[in-house]
Amino acid sequence: MPPLNWLRAFEASARHLSFTHAAAELGLSQVAVSKQVKQLELHLREPMFVRRARSLEITTAAEAYLPKVRDAFERLSDGTREVFGSRRSKVLTLRAAVGFSVNWLAPRLPDFYTRYPEIPLRIVSSVWNEEVGNPDFDLDIRYGTGKWPGMRADRLTWDTITPVCDPSLARNARLAHYDDLAQSTLIHVLGYEEGWAKWLRAAGMADVIDAGQGMQVDNSLLAFELAARGCGIALARSCLADRLIKAGHLVTPFDLTVSIEEAFHLVSMTGDYEHADCAVLRRWLLEMAKEERQ
Repeated sequence: MPPLNWLRAFEASARHLSFTHAAAELGLSQVAVSKQVKQLELHLREPMFVRRARSLEITTAAEAYLPKVRDAFERLSDGTREVFGSRRSKVLTLRAAVGFSVNWLAPRLPDFYTRYPEIPLRIVSSVWNEEVGNPDFDLDIRYGTGKWPGMRADRLTWDTITPVCDPSLARNARLAHYDDLAQSTLIHVLGYEEGWAKWLRAAGMADVIDAGQGMQVDNSLLAFELAARGCGIALARSCLADRLIKAGHLVTPFDLTVSIEEAFHLVSMTGDYEHADCAVLRRWLLEMAKEERQ
């Protein structure tokens, strides 16, 4: 079996009847293509071309061999496309928690499409931390400590937590002091390990206010909506609530913010095939995260 690079040089040269044009197509020098064809001829003990001053003339043996070589390359191409092509050509799919998608990702996506209009992107929102390494998703934005065995995790957020509420509550001085929270409904988002208990400890209220009282919801979007409608006090992660606070939909009644270890991470399988555009999206997300942190 001749080396494939020799066969590739032969096929291109036979198609163009020129080492120079074949070299331009293959990204090689004319000398390299000529040498590879010569090595093929020595291997087969048969000349493939008659060298003319400005062109090539294919020999009878080479003319008989050429369809076999082309058929082999076509089969290899078809097999590669069959096994890997659908994944290489499919839309780049990113899964992210619904709150992160709406409050962090969506405001930044116009920048991505301005820079990379040729990259089709599918965003799938999730509520819970579902299966890790699901092959239906090329990249996954997950919340946690960043420790997922067998996965690459790039940190995207460095958050603080602080209570947020309907602006009218703050205006009416109904939350003038920490202990006023004892008379309020605390809104908890399921799935977060660091929550009201941590903030109340930092505020010195752990023995005064029951950290478990109130209502539980399964996503931050609902928690913020309930807080904005005066249904209770939500504990906001800065990466998710900053936009709503700046817009005046929510306010922070207290100055105390507490840093947390949990964060959103960009997660992908290690050592597995990666979509051709994953590197571009990863680089962009990390750039956005760096700007946000600064």
